[in-house]
Amino acid sequence: MSSKKYFVEVDSLAKRYPSKEGELTVFENANFGIEKGEFVCIIGHSGCGKSTILNVLAGLDSATDGGVIMNGKEVSGPSLERGVIFQNYSLLPWRSALKNITFGVQARFPQWSKDKVIEHSLKFLELVGLQGVEHRKPSQLSGGMRQRVSIARAFATQPQLLLMDEPFGALDALTRGVIQEELLKIWNETHQTVFMITHDVDEAILLADRILLMTNGPYARIAESVKVSIPRPRERNTIIHHPAYYKIRNHLVDFLVSRSKELSGNNTDNEGMQSSEFKPVEVDPAEGIAAEPVQINSEGVAVPA
Repeated sequence: MSSKKYFVEVDSLAKRYPSKEGELTVFENANFGIEKGEFVCIIGHSGCGKSTILNVLAGLDSATDGGVIMNGKEVSGPSLERGVIFQNYSLLPWRSALKNITFGVQARFPQWSKDKVIEHSLKFLELVGLQGVEHRKPSQLSGGMRQRVSIARAFATQPQLLLMDEPFGALDALTRGVIQEELLKIWNETHQTVFMITHDVDEAILLADRILLMTNGPYARIAESVKVSIPRPRERNTIIHHPAYYKIRNHLVDFLVSRSKELSGNNTDNEGMQSSEFKPVEVDPAEGIAAEPVQINSEGVAVPA
């Protein structure tokens, strides 16, 4: 890590497992920081260790090497200061949508009155567009509505760090888009610090301030930290017309298709990649691009409008 102090600091994180062939290194030398209020996405192929990194940040798993510091304190176990949104909703089936949220809020703020807990919880249900269904149980809600309850609960508990493990992966494309917009709306109001796993390049560009790119496993690493230099607020239907959009998107796709394998830590052609001082390269693919509108030609390439 650099001398700069981050709200979350991940230092030389590694995860190894015993195997028949000896020790298996899933990832190593993971070094990155997250600013307070920053939205960071991480992308990489399956098996590179993204979910393990998230679980270590949550205190649900331990690293083989390295550590995590959040707000000056070492992460050593689960805490109400860190909230997690999983892909499978994780709602209590016997509680209504509202009571799923109040349950978390009461645990987070035990000194609050019942009326304040309900008022606070209803506010976040409204932010995700679920006013009017607060008394329905999860079985009476669609998959997209259940995930909105999960998102509302996580934000309502106001953790210092919110961790999201592919929260929209099980949803259809239309529902996914709607909930992305709801997530942006609630994040724009709270400016919550977020670390999110996704496989969707377009989703990452829409949501993130920075995107961390992981090489293939085993011996995976976080190779690049890509700046998303598109101003907020962002909307799905207009972001594609920003001149920086396809510069960033093409860079991400090129990494995932080609360079993620080339930069893999067990690639012997990459001398020095085994160094414990390995740090991600900071990249701004759209640096210097003027804010001119673009259009997409018949070959799918962005050109000046």
